Amino acid sequence: MTVVADTTDSLGHDIDRSGAPLIRADRVWKIFGRHAARVIGTPDADLPRAELRAKHDCVAAVRDVSFEVWPGEVFVVMGLSGSGKSTLVRTLIRLIEPSSGEIEIDGKEVMALNGADLRQLRRHTSSMVFQHFGLLAHRRVIDNVAFGLEVQGVAKSKRLERAAEVLELVGLEDCANQFPDQLSGGMQQRVGLARAFAVDPKVMLYDEPFSALDPLIRRDMQDEVCRLQLETGKTMVFITHDLPEALRLGDRIAIMRDGKIVQLGTPEELVGAPADDYVQNFVRDIPRSHVLTLRWIMRDPGPGETDGPALPVDTTVQNAVSVIAGSEHPVRAVDDGKVVGVVDRTAVLNAIADEGD
Repeated sequence: MTVVADTTDSLGHDIDRSGAPLIRADRVWKIFGRHAARVIGTPDADLPRAELRAKHDCVAAVRDVSFEVWPGEVFVVMGLSGSGKSTLVRTLIRLIEPSSGEIEIDGKEVMALNGADLRQLRRHTSSMVFQHFGLLAHRRVIDNVAFGLEVQGVAKSKRLERAAEVLELVGLEDCANQFPDQLSGGMQQRVGLARAFAVDPKVMLYDEPFSALDPLIRRDMQDEVCRLQLETGKTMVFITHDLPEALRLGDRIAIMRDGKIVQLGTPEELVGAPADDYVQNFVRDIPRSHVLTLRWIMRDPGPGETDGPALPVDTTVQNAVSVIAGSEHPVRAVDDGKVVGVVDRTAVLNAIADEGD
């Protein structure tokens, strides 16, 4: 398989696929209960949860999950409550111990790390942002942001200097000397983001960080994550139960059900080609024209079809409609300066018509 280095995806993220993935999970299981060893590798592993609990007195939260995350990628894991998504992200840094499987982060075999090395991984390589901010009420905002650096043993002057830089990055430089209870919920979550970014981790792990915020603040925080990712290039694993949030943030999305990944792909792949009825039910209310791009609906150029206007191949159908409708010729889909296909009115009408199915 050919890999491409330092590619830029449709969200503008620079993703480096030239080397090894930054995160690799291989056949990861998490079974709560005393009899996990009896279940893994047997036909009983596929039993519905109620039957598995009745037969073995255990619960399979994560079942045989494998995936890779590349440097600079935003990888979203989504599913309903009880799907296993939060358990999965916690197993990556062993906040929850996996029952079996292999996990690698930045070249380190996570399952083989001793206690000291695991703490180093959590302090220096990864940062986690939770739904509940966990700010220290008796400390100023700048001290909250510097807390991770304090744990690392960084000198006070240096950690406060770094905290001030990150507060400016998230637009809270004027709040440095306030206390958390003087801030709104959205501002407190920005402090949580700043605290996570302050240690300059290679991996950012988000566990439904915005689900407790009201819709307008939630949208603002999504914008903030998008901006911070573009400015810093951090690799992110983002957990959510909200499909619009997943589609907005993710380069690739893994949809989980009953501990398994039922489909893993780009937003286009999920919306354009759902793997089963479960995924179809998730995406049925998403306007296809807002997600699908020219790449999805284009065809090879025919004779005399290279004179139309040009648009980037990652232009959404919605944004291309006016250009296609106003041209007598098919629109040329261009990727890196080369024409890779054409899109005509019929293709657009078919894509839009499918929204009503």
